[in-house]
Amino acid sequence: MGSGVAMQLARRLMGLFFLLDCSFVVQASECVKTVRWNDDPPYNLRTADGDMSGITIDLVREALLRINCTAQFVEMPWARGLLSLQKGRLDILPGALRNKEREAFAYFSLPVNRSPNVLFVGKTAANKRPINQLSDLIGSDFRLGAQIGVTYSEAYQTLMQQPDFAAHVVLINHRRAAWRMIEAGRLDGLIADEITGLMELEQLGLSEVITRNGLIVSGDAAGFALSKTSLSEDFVSRFDLALQSMFADGSYQRIMQNYLPCEVSVERLGCVQP
Repeated sequence: MGSGVAMQLARRLMGLFFLLDCSFVVQASECVKTVRWNDDPPYNLRTADGDMSGITIDLVREALLRINCTAQFVEMPWARGLLSLQKGRLDILPGALRNKEREAFAYFSLPVNRSPNVLFVGKTAANKRPINQLSDLIGSDFRLGAQIGVTYSEAYQTLMQQPDFAAHVVLINHRRAAWRMIEAGRLDGLIADEITGLMELEQLGLSEVITRNGLIVSGDAAGFALSKTSLSEDFVSRFDLALQSMFADGSYQRIMQNYLPCEVSVERLGCVQP
């Protein structure tokens, strides 16, 4: 084979490798998944330089990176996030509890966080009739705050079908506004994630005004809900494999430990209990 022909063949091969390489890069860059975001420390927060951070932000970024995808964060309230997931306008909804209603339109990842939903009450309400279980609201004058579209537990969902219970529930969009409503005496209590609630009350200077009572509404572990409309089962499997690798190599613990004021355990999916 002449040197001229060999040079031409070499150039063609180099061009082919270049096109294949470019094709791979384009395909990888096209794997962009929309993820619901809303200010909710320590799970989602905006840093001083304007970037987004937090437990779920870092976890989903790392998991997607391991399957050659990237996250595009979209800010929206929880209820709109659920609807967008159902319609396929949103790919991933972090912090979701699994239930039969959601299984109709969402896949669910491996659970990644266990921080119980608990009842917080104002000091005045704490001196009223004790609330030891959610059904105790029936027949009381207790006004309970709950976020729109949030499923705190199966028991909560069942009780919400009863008018005598639902009449005591005030649905809200923003949790921070609800804390102020309790402070002002317009609400008696609020269901919230334990860690988030304690952190927000400290930031707002309300730790002496609003306290956690003994009621644990749900201790189930939350994960990522993934849209059945926009994503495939194969994608969910690869996403779960990425999470498993993060559990195994210490990345999960490192991310969680960056934001939680406690020792973190994979087995507990959060804070180690004393």
